Amino acid sequence: MSNAEQKTARQAEAGTYVLRLYVSGATSRSVTAIENLKEICETHLQGRYDLQVIDIYQHPELARSAQIIAVPTLIKQLPTPLRHLVGDLSEKEKVLVGLDLVPRPAAD
Repeated sequence: MSNAEQKTARQAEAGTYVLRLYVSGATSRSVTAIENLKEICETHLQGRYDLQVIDIYQHPELARSAQIIAVPTLIKQLPTPLRHLVGDLSEKEKVLVGLDLVPRPAAD
């Protein structure tokens, strides 16, 4: 097992949220997404998350390998299931549901 695989296994066991936020430079949407996500993480996941912010201009290969087609995009890698959230993450309730931090509202 590689070091990366061992780290992922430890994070899964510990219930750590592994989040990757793909942004495009320092645009206003990127900055807003970073601020919104950091606030959500500090409020709901304090000490239980691993957040990596990836600028697609500096690391286009990472965006390609993750099949990013819009930015900002948040990928929740752990805990499973894998989730993709697109936008500036300003709709806090939708982000919390997408991260499985609150239950999905019942359908009407």
